[in-house]
Amino acid sequence: MKNEKNIFKRKDGSIFYLIVFVILFVVLIARAFVGEKTDVGLVQNPEAATVKAPIELSFSDVLRRSGEIKTMEIKKGDMAVGKLKDGTPYKATIAYNPELLERFSKSGTAVSIDNTDSFMDSVAKWLPIVVGALFLFWLLRLMRGGGNGGITRSLIGQNPTKITTGKTKTTFKDVAGIDTEKQELMEVVDFLKNKEKFKALGARVPRGILLSGEPGTGKTLLARAVAGEANVPFFATSGSDFSGIIVGLGVAKIKEIFELAKRNAPCILFIDEIDAIGQSRSKHSFNDNDREQTLNQLLIEMDGFSNATGIIVIAATNRPDMLDNALLRPGRFDRQIHIDFPNLDGRRDILDLHAKKFKIDEKVNMMDVARGTTGFSGADLENLLNEAALHAVRSNHKSIEQSDIEEARDKILMGPKKNQKMRPEDIKLTAYHEAGHAFVSMHYADVTDPIHKATIIPRGRALGMVQHLPIDNKVSMTFDEVRANLSVSLAGRASEEIFFGENKITTGAESDIASATRIARYAITTAGLSKKIGMVAINQANTFGQKMALENASEKTAQIVDDEIRSWLDVAYKDAKNLVAKNKSTVEKIAKQLLERETLTGDEIREIVFGKKKTVVKKSSRKTNAKK
Repeated sequence: MKNEKNIFKRKDGSIFYLIVFVILFVVLIARAFVGEKTDVGLVQNPEAATVKAPIELSFSDVLRRSGEIKTMEIKKGDMAVGKLKDGTPYKATIAYNPELLERFSKSGTAVSIDNTDSFMDSVAKWLPIVVGALFLFWLLRLMRGGGNGGITRSLIGQNPTKITTGKTKTTFKDVAGIDTEKQELMEVVDFLKNKEKFKALGARVPRGILLSGEPGTGKTLLARAVAGEANVPFFATSGSDFSGIIVGLGVAKIKEIFELAKRNAPCILFIDEIDAIGQSRSKHSFNDNDREQTLNQLLIEMDGFSNATGIIVIAATNRPDMLDNALLRPGRFDRQIHIDFPNLDGRRDILDLHAKKFKIDEKVNMMDVARGTTGFSGADLENLLNEAALHAVRSNHKSIEQSDIEEARDKILMGPKKNQKMRPEDIKLTAYHEAGHAFVSMHYADVTDPIHKATIIPRGRALGMVQHLPIDNKVSMTFDEVRANLSVSLAGRASEEIFFGENKITTGAESDIASATRIARYAITTAGLSKKIGMVAINQANTFGQKMALENASEKTAQIVDDEIRSWLDVAYKDAKNLVAKNKSTVEKIAKQLLERETLTGDEIREIVFGKKKTVVKKSSRKTNAKK
């Protein structure tokens, strides 16, 4: 409703012209309506009932009855009205001809010509011309920069920048999990607070900072925190705001926002999704000249202001590889900061930060939550707690419990629970499938991540899963870990074959096979763990979804890679089958417990396998989900 109230307070003249056009439309409708009433000749009151309606005469009737016509008034050249000698009014359409008029005059007809326009006709003729002239005057005035914002503001309807101040907004205390990135930006804060310290040493603070990273990692939040820490104005816009249907509009907007920043320096100018206007220029991009002109203007503005102005440009993008090289050179975006997904400690800090906004039970272990959210961004973690809060409300809990967070995490990773009824044989096969994953994971507990839980509750496309939680940060895998993870991934299919036979295996191992193939291909073609291939990087190229040959490899090498991947998976599958076959009774115990209880914790599975609870301590780990 706010916009509806303010629409009549605009000073660019657009409301005035809207009203004029509405009046023009009403006038044209009224003209047609009035003309229609005149032609019909209806009786308006009883006193006028004796007045005869005019009769319609054709041109031939007028010529034939010329001696009977008493008066004739010609309007606009072809319309004739008048009365016959017996007093009957008439109207007719004639062909205007001076000789014809002379013939009527000789027969005793009083002929008159009226070429004047009615009021409605005059309005309909001149009003469009006047309105068009006023519109052109308004447009030219805006192009000269009038109207408090010029054509940029008037045609778009609003100023594209959003101004906030750093006094009451986000600070570095509101940003967690990216301590290294915050340290990189502290120099900018120090410069905005104390420029003289930098000038004394002759240091030049970066004019522009490019923040890159996956969505939700905190790029915009970090930019706001810089402005908040420095206590300076914050101007925010996005790359898409500089594009429009009017050619040259982007250039005008770039000029406007930089002029606004200069008037309020020192300040932070933030451009989100800068790849919308900063894509690399190409000699083949003939149809995108307007975007290139906008980019050129941005390059000029960033290179035009001096370092003493105090304007720091911060931009964010998910695709830094798409940006033009001229935009990334020193003097424009001097510093590039990549914000990665938070590690284990970072996730714990982010969870603790967001937990302040929720009512969480004291028994909730945030470190366990952090361990189970590998690959989550800061936004994902906030959403996790919000989903947990919603589940707690639905469950009538007084606070968010561990079970609420578990349910929220499973929902985000796997999807909501399925309510469809499954066949008993499918449920049984799923239980043995997951039991195979769980047992082989326990067998390789010294090199794989500890099991968090196993469940046969269907979610999304998965009928069940075995979930692992890392206990520390890991940046790589050993050869033994790769082999063990391959066996764990294929253990579900191995269990199906051992307990139900070769003819009863199902398609449920689809995601397991895909995961194992991905790990094996990475280890062989990128990590150099294959003796046959050696330490050669052979990257798989999949451009625009098309399957292409292996890069840096001949057809013979590509065939060797395929054979080696198949060999690794065959060895892993054989290993998993042997382990399940030798321990059928233990695997069957796990499966029966899953059928009875649907979900087993890691400690419960350890007790079944080892006969008692066993604490596993490992030096390195990685999260692996074995899904059916």
